[in-house]
Parts: sequence; structure tokens; C-alpha cells
Amino acid sequence: MLSFQKRGKTWQYTISAKPKPIRKSGFRTKKEAQVAAAEMENKLNKGHPTQLKSIPFSEYFENWIGLYKTNISETTLRHYQYSLTAVKRYFDNTPIQNITRQEYQKFINFFGGTRAKETVEKLNSHCRACVKDAVEDRLIPFDFTRKVNLTWTVKAKKREEKHLSYEDSKKLFNELLSRLNGGLGYYLLLLGISTGFRFGELVGLTRKDFDFENNTINIDKTWAYLERQEEGFGPTKNEESVRVVKVDKVTMSVFKELFNNSPPNIHQLVFYSPSSKYHVISNTNANKLLRKTLKEMKIDPITIHGLRHTHASVLLYQKVSMNYVSERLGHKDVETTWKTYAHILNEMRTEDERETVSIFERMLV
Repeated sequence: MLSFQKRGKTWQYTISAKPKPIRKSGFRTKKEAQVAAAEMENKLNKGHPTQLKSIPFSEYFENWIGLYKTNISETTLRHYQYSLTAVKRYFDNTPIQNITRQEYQKFINFFGGTRAKETVEKLNSHCRACVKDAVEDRLIPFDFTRKVNLTWTVKAKKREEKHLSYEDSKKLFNELLSRLNGGLGYYLLLLGISTGFRFGELVGLTRKDFDFENNTINIDKTWAYLERQEEGFGPTKNEESVRVVKVDKVTMSVFKELFNNSPPNIHQLVFYSPSSKYHVISNTNANKLLRKTLKEMKIDPITIHGLRHTHASVLLYQKVSMNYVSERLGHKDVETTWKTYAHILNEMRTEDERETVSIFERMLV
């Protein structure tokens, strides 16, 4: 037997069950209570056990992050914490069992009212993953994030994915090789352009990460180079960032010579700097050196991160597959690579168009 009662400004449903009736309240309208009751009855009819203890969505979300997101980088963790803050502010202590699809849609509409598309997508992906696990835990009977309509109003700031052209990349590569006697910073810049490693990955390299027999470098950690990071070695940005990367013989040979002619340090760090607060070449100094070098070469300056974009751009320009570029860069998935380098692919479209036409013209006997 099913009944509904209005309690103050909200509605409650009661389902007759053994050993005791099932009651849930907090619905803003009778219709919401009826929908929730129907879903609960459907679960009970299927014999699925249901957790009825009220747990705030924010509390479950926070516990979920602590339990399932232990092997992520500090940057990624901050994104999850940002989503948690948004959930706390909107839902307060609302039990996860009381949240309907309509309520979640209102939350997305509210959040998206002052946010960009990518921010809303990230929040929703975090909430959806959490809610799916809540369903698996039999805490709630259905996924209230399903079929949500994502809304946003603010345009994301256009990224300045500055990178060097193919010709300027060749010039810089050779210039860096000629300047290696000028200090360890030039080695870092050389490795940045020849591998596309993130800065944290570069300064996290140790001598044992270099395999000179196979010309590969192992990436399985980073090094803290910012004040907000925990000191010392840390995890990579994501699981896909743990990788072994094949490197050209020229770059590998200069590092082999460097290791043979310089003493190791206590951490075995390749880019160790005893005068630095973080014991490695700082991001600031590396950027200054890169700007100085490019300025002397009369090339428009880019940042250290721009070397990563340059590396990827060179590979794409030379028709290396997107799948391999994504794997080499340690991106979470190929979609990330497509989004990041879509502008490069657009630049290459004219050349692809010309080549396509030429292919068939050459077929003429």
C-alpha cells in the first residue's frame, strides 16, 4: 500500500513493507514524491536491497573522493575538491536519497549560470561517477545524473597554445645542442622539445630513468616545483602519464655524456639545483632561459609548456598518428589530444586538401 502526506512545505511517501514501512520525505511537490515512490517500489519488486539511511550527498561525495581518488595528482585532486565545494554550497545537507533528476538539473543550471562549458562538463563528470558508485552501493535506486542537460553561459578563455613552427623548431633544436656548455638549463630545454614532457615530469627525472641501450626514458613520477605541492617526488598527472618514451639518439647521447662527466646528487635528480628552494631548476628560470635564447634567435618567445605543444605540433605536422601522439604525451585519452591540438589540424587542412587532389591526379596513366 502506498500513501502520501504533506509535512509542512514538503511531501512524504510511505510504502507498506515488512518488517516496517518505508518512509521518505523532503520532496518539494507531491509529483516528485510519487515518482520517487514508484522508483522505490520498482526496486523492491525486483528484490534489490536498498540502503535507506539518509546520507548527505556532499558527505558521500567527500568520502568517495577520499576512497577512490587516492592515486591522482594534486592538480586533479583540486578539481575534485572544487566540484565538492559546489555540491556542498548548493545541496548543503540534502540526503543523496532525496535528490531527483529535476533537482540535479536545477543544480547544473545554477552552476552553469556563471561557468564555462568545460567547467560544467568536469563537474558533471565527477558527480556522475560518484552517483554511479552510490547506485552500485545500493545507497540510491537510480542515477539522478542520467540524461542531464548541461548548460553554461560563460565562454572559456581562449588558450594560447603557442608553439614554434616546424622550421623554427629545427633551428631551436640545433641551437640548444650548440649551447649545452652554457649550463644544465639548456639540457632541460633540449629534452623538453625532443620529448614533450611536462615540466614536473622533466624535473622529476632521475638517472635511472634513462635507458641508453634502448634509447628510452621512463616517466613514473614528478617532482614538486611549486609551493602548493608536497615536497619531493609525487605521482604523475594520471595513470596514462606513466609511460616509457622512445627518444632520438642525438638527445640520448648528450645526456649519456652529461652523466659520465658530472657527479650524481643525493636525489639522483637529472636537473638538480642546490641553490634552488625546490632543489631543481625552477620553472621561472627555465622560462627566462628559453625566452632569452629565442630572443637572440629572433624567434617569437614561447613558454616551457609551449615546448610540449611544439613537440606535439612537429609530430602532427609530420603525419604521426594522433593515437601515438596522445600516448607519447601521456594524455588521459585521445579526445584530450584532439581538443588541445584541433587548431593545428585545422592549419594542416589546406595541405591535406592539396595532397588529396594530387593523389588522384598522379593516378592518371
